[in-house]
Amino acid sequence: MNCPTDNFICNPFLYFHLAANAIFRDHLPEPLGTIIVLALTVAMVTTLIALIVMSQVWAERRIVGFMQGRLGPNRVGPAGLLQSVADAVKLLLKEIIIPTQADKIPFMLAPLLVLVPSLVVWSIIPWGPGLSVTDLNIGVLFVLGLGGIPTIGILTAGWASSNKYALLGGMRAAAQLIAYEIPLVIVVLVPVLLAGTMSLGGIVEAQSNLWFLFFLPVGPVAFLLFLVAGIAEVNRSPFDLPEAESEIVAGFHTEYSGMPFALFFLAEYANSFAVSAMTTTLFLGGWGGPILPPFIWFFLKTYAVFFVLVWIRGTLPRLRYDQLMRTAWKVALPLALVTLGVAAIELSLIRSLLG
Repeated sequence: MNCPTDNFICNPFLYFHLAANAIFRDHLPEPLGTIIVLALTVAMVTTLIALIVMSQVWAERRIVGFMQGRLGPNRVGPAGLLQSVADAVKLLLKEIIIPTQADKIPFMLAPLLVLVPSLVVWSIIPWGPGLSVTDLNIGVLFVLGLGGIPTIGILTAGWASSNKYALLGGMRAAAQLIAYEIPLVIVVLVPVLLAGTMSLGGIVEAQSNLWFLFFLPVGPVAFLLFLVAGIAEVNRSPFDLPEAESEIVAGFHTEYSGMPFALFFLAEYANSFAVSAMTTTLFLGGWGGPILPPFIWFFLKTYAVFFVLVWIRGTLPRLRYDQLMRTAWKVALPLALVTLGVAAIELSLIRSLLG
């Protein structure tokens, strides 16, 4: 669907922003009007994130329940839709317990170090044509840079907890995230090379005729490598070794309770959605699609990728740690380098043939 950015169906958020400006900035003295509009914008984005995360939690529980012959949440609200709300209320009411020997300031800052970068990534995701908070010309580099910060937060949580299992989980996370970050960065260069830009919006527009997933032979391989590395980056099964309950209690967040634990939980699902959205942007044509508004297409593709993440979680067992690291260094890294090299050679040949 070819939508102009000033069309309400294609960009309803623009109309909300214009309405807020008309109500507050035009009738209140500065900087009060601007502050209120910014606060409303942040509140709208935060509400959107909360709704998406709650929908992810509900969908994952129902889908995994179906796969395992269970009902999943079905008591709170119709079809269990309000179960995530009940969980949020429960976590808000729980006492925050800080271990006696814990380093209190890093202990409380760690959840924010994990969550905040996850949410900042959402600000440059292109939901539709002209429908993003900002479109950086180095958007891919910005996302990759933010992706390294949660590693510090997880390691801080493990170290500050004064718990050997939490420390072990934090060290596992640091080793895992660094190992999979390298093939992830390399394979992201494939769509950047094909599009000729690091702008996420530019990468989507470059796929108007052909999704990079179908750019043979490198597209499917790059897509698969990005998805596997992305799952490892967000600590989801079968790569959830940093919080392996059967081995190290709950890993880096063993000593967390109440809202600090809820922030880790929120960060995991916010990261899962971000990985799904980046997969859609880099390989599945982003918002492109017929008939429906662009942002609807973007959400449909993103939730389809998230369904694959849930499917993998409900199907595959957790890897051993040596298998996890061997996959990163001996399989993913060489394959990513070969894929990038083949993409560069293929693109050079195509350009020379086209003159």
